[in-house]
Amino acid sequence: MTAFVFNEINFDNHEQVVFASEPKSGLKAIIAIHNTHLGPAMGGCRMWNYATEAEAVRDALRLSRGMTYKNAVAGLPIGGGKSVIIANPKTDKTPALFEALGEALNRLGGRYITAEDIGTSPADMASVAGKTRYVAGLGDRGDPSPFTALGCFVGAQAAVKHQLKRDSMEGLVVAVQGLGHVGYDYARRLHAAGARLIVADIDAAALKRAQEEFGAEVVSVDAIYDVPADIYAPCALGASLNPNTLLRLKAKIVAGAANNQLASAEMGDACRQKGILYAPDFVINSGGIIKVCYEYFNTPEDGMDAHVRRIGDTLAEIFARADSEDVATSVVADRIAEASFKR
Repeated sequence: MTAFVFNEINFDNHEQVVFASEPKSGLKAIIAIHNTHLGPAMGGCRMWNYATEAEAVRDALRLSRGMTYKNAVAGLPIGGGKSVIIANPKTDKTPALFEALGEALNRLGGRYITAEDIGTSPADMASVAGKTRYVAGLGDRGDPSPFTALGCFVGAQAAVKHQLKRDSMEGLVVAVQGLGHVGYDYARRLHAAGARLIVADIDAAALKRAQEEFGAEVVSVDAIYDVPADIYAPCALGASLNPNTLLRLKAKIVAGAANNQLASAEMGDACRQKGILYAPDFVINSGGIIKVCYEYFNTPEDGMDAHVRRIGDTLAEIFARADSEDVATSVVADRIAEASFKR
């Protein structure tokens, strides 16, 4: 198994990869700590019905690396890590399972701090907290989704200003892929700013709600790539920017909340070559981890909103540097992050 981890394409000199199990609760989890040079690793716990163990390892490795870069660019005193639980989030959740995860985190002695992610909730994190203090994002107050959505919105504003030379979203068409907690709140902000929405999701109830509240046009999950839109907003799972979808995209801006949007590093330059302004995912979607970090370290929250809104300024700097250096925005974002955490 170690040979498999070391040879996995997403392995990037991770400091530690832990396989945690607990038979009574059925816990099968992978905890990946990528880098702790800036502080303890922090990143959410994803619960997903992975088809194979190899798929779960791959997700943990790439997501933990992404958290290192995200936290560094956001200027947070934390490193990057991620945990994944191999289980169905709709049928397999029990308090005991998350308590077992808490016990596994205790054995790491604070090297990794978890929070909610896809498939988990603040209530699940409360169960984790019953066994460990290495958890953030607890209760209704701990929900980071609105802050992730806020960061995406100010990031989209920066992208519109740079690419379209506009200060307003009024009349722009935004294709939103995914209407989960973050995607829906992001859509709400876009609608309030005057944008017209075209939406796709596998959840029929979320689609109906978006139609009723925002007057959104609904298309199939696959058709979202083909719609005539100014902005494509991927807010579901990763790798939605790949050779096939990029050929189909008509948008001039990609600004969404999903992690790992590029199927490969080369896709960042492919966006540039096609004239699409890509807002690097780990920059634009960092509002949630900013909120969680403030909460966990008891940092006064009066500066938190401003910290999240600085995502727009950071992206404006990335866009300008990418133009002046004639490189992809993803390359510039990586360089900024690596200047902070690499030693």
